[in-house]
Amino acid sequence: LVPLIFESYAHDMAGRVAAGRPRAVLETAAGSGVVTRALAPLLDPEARYVVTDLNQPMLDRAASRQPEAARLDWRQADALALPFGEGDFDMVCCQFGVMFFPDRIAGFREARRVLTPGGGFIFNVWDRIGENDFAASVTETATRLFPEDPPDFLARIPHGYHDVDRITADLKAAGFERVAVETIAAESRADQPEGPAIAYCQGTPLRNALEERGASLAEVTAAAAADIAARFGSGAVTGRITGHVVTASA
Repeated sequence: LVPLIFESYAHDMAGRVAAGRPRAVLETAAGSGVVTRALAPLLDPEARYVVTDLNQPMLDRAASRQPEAARLDWRQADALALPFGEGDFDMVCCQFGVMFFPDRIAGFREARRVLTPGGGFIFNVWDRIGENDFAASVTETATRLFPEDPPDFLARIPHGYHDVDRITADLKAAGFERVAVETIAAESRADQPEGPAIAYCQGTPLRNALEERGASLAEVTAAAAADIAARFGSGAVTGRITGHVVTASA
């Protein structure tokens, strides 16, 4: 999934964070560390960079892949209850994580609490699923195979927090006064249709939903690959991906 959909947005976020010349950066929901790998080389040598995730094994994996691990502080932490003091950071960033927060306003309040006055909070979220070709295609396949109980994880969670007015309102409810949203369209590329089919069917929580329905992962993945091939071609495939980049400050 990283080269398929996350990498280009990670470099975009890293550039935005580094442009502010922050002295202390907190990353929440760091996942596999794609933003960390892009951002760490861009920060000033004296900058403090704390990388967190709720899942310790995921954090361990990210740390193991980080070439500059020695200068980073890796901490297991819940973005809704951060173990840091008020004003500890002048920048907080989060790549494609806030959609999974069980209480987004609470998570935004925590980001604001640990920021210095005037500090910045940058995160991104996916646009609606119809603006993301491979995710939409896989969801259509799953819906066709399970019409009475369609597994809608991709539309409901990763692509479910796309309304700009709602995002802005949630940030202001958390105490942020200035909010800007930029929508960025990019391209998702794979060498063959099986790539995105495997990524979405077997590498996301959609897998859990399919298994709960007694699905054969191999059969659903093959069907998804065939549908992607029918729409985008049987060789190398390119699809649209679209996300919102949100910047907020108090």
